[in-house]
Amino acid sequence: MFGTSGIRGPVGDEVTAALALSVGRALGADADRVVVGRDARESGRALVDALTAGLRETGTDAVDLGLAATPTVARSVGWRDADAGAVVTASHNPPADNGIKLWQPSGQAFDGDQRAAIAERVEADDPPFASWDAFGDRVHRSGRERHVAALVSAVDLDRPLSVVVDAGNGTGGVTADALARLGCEVETLNARPDGAFPGRPSEPTAGNCGSLATLAGETDADVGIAHDGDADRMRAATAAGEFLSGDVTLALLARAAASEGDHVAAPVDTSLAVDDHLAAAGVEVTRTRVGDVYVAERASEDRVAFGGEPSGAWIWPGETLCPDGPLAACKLVALASERPLAARASDVETYPIRRDSVETDEKAAVMERVGERVTAEYDDVSTLDGVRVDLGDAWFLLRASGTEPVVRITAEARDADRAEAVFAEARDLLTDATR
Repeated sequence: MFGTSGIRGPVGDEVTAALALSVGRALGADADRVVVGRDARESGRALVDALTAGLRETGTDAVDLGLAATPTVARSVGWRDADAGAVVTASHNPPADNGIKLWQPSGQAFDGDQRAAIAERVEADDPPFASWDAFGDRVHRSGRERHVAALVSAVDLDRPLSVVVDAGNGTGGVTADALARLGCEVETLNARPDGAFPGRPSEPTAGNCGSLATLAGETDADVGIAHDGDADRMRAATAAGEFLSGDVTLALLARAAASEGDHVAAPVDTSLAVDDHLAAAGVEVTRTRVGDVYVAERASEDRVAFGGEPSGAWIWPGETLCPDGPLAACKLVALASERPLAARASDVETYPIRRDSVETDEKAAVMERVGERVTAEYDDVSTLDGVRVDLGDAWFLLRASGTEPVVRITAEARDADRAEAVFAEARDLLTDATR
């Protein structure tokens, strides 16, 4: 039922009001108060109604924040002294999808054991109904103003900048509010919440954010900011209109957040560019499984000052364990107020990286064969998430997709010819395993 980012799928098929009701009942079985919210998808209205009905049937109070960014809801769990949070969202997925993300009071997403407990209760379908006179209440509140205040207090700008914020028709308007309060001149794109995402596809990739990059490059803007539908992701463009890669953004944010001796959590497919940029400051990268849930789990450990995923999820554990796109936006603007982003990005040496995938209907069997051969032939092998081989000057990763019938290949080296050779080596290994 749960993926790494919660429940997510097509509305009316995998995600229904009946499912939301069951999740509400399961969540309410072990909670007195739950904060809820939703992204801009129209289906979210009915799903929130069903979710809160399930909570109330078990005697649990629901604090409904209405239309709200995921990090606003996640932070509000602690602020409202609640036991859990639930956001009805499919994040960067297409408009026809929706889903449910669950949050702990620390701002961290539900871990594997917690997700399993909810799934078991839904499957058992035996909720602890409250008596007729002990149903929970549903109160409507807003968490936006407190989130804005937290963002403003978290950063200091050397000077106010001109910033373009592309909210992607999602819930990222809190970023524009915070930057304006910090004194910035803010122009918005796709600011009107609309779950059909008419302005651009919800995921903030370079391909989807061409208008943002163009506007940043052709005006006097200092920074361009882009969010996904629920604003837990943040990507950025420079004043020259260059859309920063996720790895470069990770290197910049991590370098500013971590000090010598600290660790930074990042997934197994993160570029060597991040390791090298941080090593110069005495900061070590510790690898996690792919997924911001796993990055957050590692970020909760001692001496981990920052966690990031190149897809756009950024975590400052001293602030919250939820990926907070608006916080990341404000942090990046603060860096740009000291020194332009393009100049900072030029300090990060990048390397050739190759990616591809091979289709297979037998992912588990293929990965088992790959694992056996790789562990027999190579010395430095990690099976944390897929099979990753560290060759010193290069690495490759073979990893089964969690959503598609493919195994993905990633290879990187500090030299272009070496990258091609390592990629070919990895592809040959995978091809042999699929025969």
